[in-house]
Amino acid sequence: MATGGGTKAIVAAMAANGSIAVAKFVAYLVTGSASMLAESIHSVADTSNQGLLLLGGKRAKKIADDEHQFGYGRERYFWAFVVALVLFALGGVYSLYEGIEKVRHPHEVSSLSWAIGVLLVAIVAEGLSFRTAIREARPLLAGRSWWQYIRTSRAPELPVVLLEDAGALFGLILALMGVSMAAITGDPIWDGIGTLCIGVLLLVIASVLTFEMRSLLIGEAATPSDIAKMMAAATSAPHVARIIDMKTQHIGPEDLLVAGKIEFDRGMSTSQIADAIDGVEAAIRRVLPHAHRIYLEPDLYDANHVDHGDGAPAH
Repeated sequence: MATGGGTKAIVAAMAANGSIAVAKFVAYLVTGSASMLAESIHSVADTSNQGLLLLGGKRAKKIADDEHQFGYGRERYFWAFVVALVLFALGGVYSLYEGIEKVRHPHEVSSLSWAIGVLLVAIVAEGLSFRTAIREARPLLAGRSWWQYIRTSRAPELPVVLLEDAGALFGLILALMGVSMAAITGDPIWDGIGTLCIGVLLLVIASVLTFEMRSLLIGEAATPSDIAKMMAAATSAPHVARIIDMKTQHIGPEDLLVAGKIEFDRGMSTSQIADAIDGVEAAIRRVLPHAHRIYLEPDLYDANHVDHGDGAPAH
């Protein structure tokens, strides 16, 4: 997988969630706890989600062809978007449904020691998986907060794994609180309340992921820091008089498209302008190596030009 894909974190989360899902489901069969069932479904959803992220990374490596001339980099965005939908439907909605049923028709949870034991082991396993994701992501923060990293990262996998692991940990704590309160009070309705809280938590996380992955799938520009680097490099290149317009779009996490209009020094020949364009491209690639596709056009600055987004002047 490409840099920033967090393959180690994905595999660690997949292994943890797969084993935890089996343990939780066995505990549910023994205890009949709604919280345990909700957590079982949650872990199954997370395990399948990590598989989808790995699938997206593999498909993104396909060579560009006549139908997809810019390649398949957005496969990673698409499958991350599917992950958000799976988490919403299979995790959040089902947990809400199960919680409502258990609140309306509560029944006693049996073998609470089983449920609590499995949840404690699962918390440790999820904590280790979460620690792996944090270690993978920390070098990529570049001075950003964790929330800023999730909002601005152009690689979808690590933000997805971080949010999933965080949601899994909090979900386990909620499940533990639910079954513990049911045991302490003798009122099984707490088990249903814990399940409802898990459902709400998963819906919130799924909504954040859906919003972020939709934005990436549509096509986001380079980050503000990358744009500043690019503009500084292009402006300082030889024979550049003015940057008239410059636009960027990520067509993959590590594949940036750059298009722009540049005014060069007057009186240059065609061959000199071509060399100058090559110089600007080289300057941009020195600061942004992932700018694989750069299309620059020489032009003359027009103060009356109004950009409609298609490069055509207003009439």
